[in-house]
Amino acid sequence: MVEGSVRYLEGLGYRVAVGAHVLARHGFSAGTDADRLADLNAMIRDPRIKALFALRGGNGCLRLLRDVDYRALSRRPKILVGYSDLTFLQLAVWRRCRLVSFSGPMPAVEFWHAPDPYTEEMFWGLLTSRARRRVLTFPADAPGRTVRPGVGEGRLLGGCLSLVTTLLGTPFAPRFDGALLFAEDVGELPHRLHRLWTQLDLAGVLRRLNGVLAGRFTGAEPRPGEAHLTQAEILEETLGEVGIPVLADLPYGHIPRKLTLPQGVLARLDAGRRRVTLLESAVV
Repeated sequence: MVEGSVRYLEGLGYRVAVGAHVLARHGFSAGTDADRLADLNAMIRDPRIKALFALRGGNGCLRLLRDVDYRALSRRPKILVGYSDLTFLQLAVWRRCRLVSFSGPMPAVEFWHAPDPYTEEMFWGLLTSRARRRVLTFPADAPGRTVRPGVGEGRLLGGCLSLVTTLLGTPFAPRFDGALLFAEDVGELPHRLHRLWTQLDLAGVLRRLNGVLAGRFTGAEPRPGEAHLTQAEILEETLGEVGIPVLADLPYGHIPRKLTLPQGVLARLDAGRRRVTLLESAVV
């Protein structure tokens, strides 16, 4: 997958540098914390590197946050791409550097072999265009679903829901006041999803938002015969009375055909019309 990822990016005309420890192993991680941090900071500090692509997600990003060279990244901003476990790093980078990053496809997951055309179009369109206004287009078979109508504007912040909640109370969590929270997850059963949304509410996050964009929550099917709420019922119960617009079932998450969402970009959500508009460019 690493070789396929490099071939894909080189095929588009980019020069690719691979981290020194990318094939290392340490338990469930690609090398020790020190290995992965060394690769990350080396690329942050290298003036030749213009974009950082996570090959894939997994576990362990949280353990790097204390020692990332945020000062160097602020001085020399770079594109940062990933999702899932990369939620931790992206939100920390927004908090420390106010740097836009991209919650979107990763080379060793979506791009190394037969990438989905919609995923490619949404991703590269954001990374290569300086258009100041863009309406995000959804596939015809995934138009979104209005949970609560209304219009809200704010900066897009979010990612993997369980990771967003994990970051709360740490010095790396951004302020969500006035934001549009986007969220997805994988492998969280219905009762845990209910708990995650409730935690955001009890932490005072939900009622400070200007809107919610809920993506796909995959691998969340309960066992046969097990009592549960549907995902739609969970969103209605936890978000329906918060008083903000909510749009659900967006093509975003641990799925091959996905949107890319730019962390930190100002956007407008019109949940009733099922429309999301970016109000500024994600790159300069």
